[in-house]
Amino acid sequence: MQIHSPIPELRAALRNCGRVVFVPTMGNLHAGHIALMTQARAHGDTVVTSLFVNRLQFGPNEDFDKYPRTFAADCEKLQAAGVDVLFAPGENDLYPEPQEYLVDPPAIQNQLEGEFRPGHFRGVATVVLKLFNIVQPQAAIFGKKDYQQLMVLRNMTRQLALPIEIVGGETVRADDGLALSSRNGYLSPSERAEAPRLYRVLNAIREAVQGGDRDFAKLERDAAVELDRNGWKTDYVAVRQQADLQVPGAAEQALVVLAASRLGQPRLIDNIEIQPLQNAY
Repeated sequence: MQIHSPIPELRAALRNCGRVVFVPTMGNLHAGHIALMTQARAHGDTVVTSLFVNRLQFGPNEDFDKYPRTFAADCEKLQAAGVDVLFAPGENDLYPEPQEYLVDPPAIQNQLEGEFRPGHFRGVATVVLKLFNIVQPQAAIFGKKDYQQLMVLRNMTRQLALPIEIVGGETVRADDGLALSSRNGYLSPSERAEAPRLYRVLNAIREAVQGGDRDFAKLERDAAVELDRNGWKTDYVAVRQQADLQVPGAAEQALVVLAASRLGQPRLIDNIEIQPLQNAY
């Protein structure tokens, strides 16, 4: 695996590499990330990933400095996964001057995750567009666990006419259903035992909707109540349209249920897509 930090060096290394598929990350990798690397191989000739903790997407109450940096362990995992090229820039490589030009997503950036993390998606969209311009991939893969991020980046790519295929990677789960996340490492043993409840309440909403229940507001309220009575502090449970994360219309059937809730210190997010049963309506 080649490792490059300066942008000109990376660009030189990627000349004549065929179809490039890119998997951006902030490091502290787990099996969910590695599944994206494995999936990437089917979409291109050269698999490129990046490790960069992006200051722009951290809010004033989010501790950028404490985000885990596990570079050596990450490199071992990427090597074992067959990644061809790692882009590991420092802040001076990616932001040699203050980043005054920013990508401002539409109003959805201020809803759901954006309501609780103001400016987050502006920072994500800006760094991803910059990484796209540096790597110039033909395809890029983002995990569905960060569903709103995937939607924002997919729509940004389409509206800015970037010649990049955006691929959504399925969420990787533990045997008990908990979505794999770097945040899971902060759960105490008792919290870890409780954590799969988040997946269970989302799955219950999916089954209810597929069974014909369209009272989304009640389903959302009941799910939040169940979480909170079991020690969670819920930010939102929301049934939305897959395409744009707007509140569903009466006939909309391609849905997703999303949630964010704090269990102890860690704030966990998850989602499940809801595909209509053939005879549900």
